[in-house]
Amino acid sequence: MLAGRPWSDWIQRYGQSHQHPINQACHLIGIPLIGVSLGLAALGLAWPVLWWAALGLFVLGWVLQFAGHAVEGKPPEFFSDPRFLLVGVRWWLTKVGAQNNSARPSA
Repeated sequence: MLAGRPWSDWIQRYGQSHQHPINQACHLIGIPLIGVSLGLAALGLAWPVLWWAALGLFVLGWVLQFAGHAVEGKPPEFFSDPRFLLVGVRWWLTKVGAQNNSARPSA
């Protein structure tokens, strides 16, 4: 549950702006790239050479997601509510089957 609303509500709204297969594919790749980039950035505190890899993955992840939304013709949900950044991760987890619950997106 997030902000008193069940995850299924958040996932459903997120899914409404992620219907196009190309947008979904861009997000399926872009979301984990951003996640990995954040981990590499943290490791970059100890090994600065990792900063360039982190930056490259971060930028590529976001480029893919914005490209997907250009194809979809709808703005990212986090423009209206930044909590959708977390919802995107939850959507990705359900989409790849890493999380089994009733909030599994149908689109």
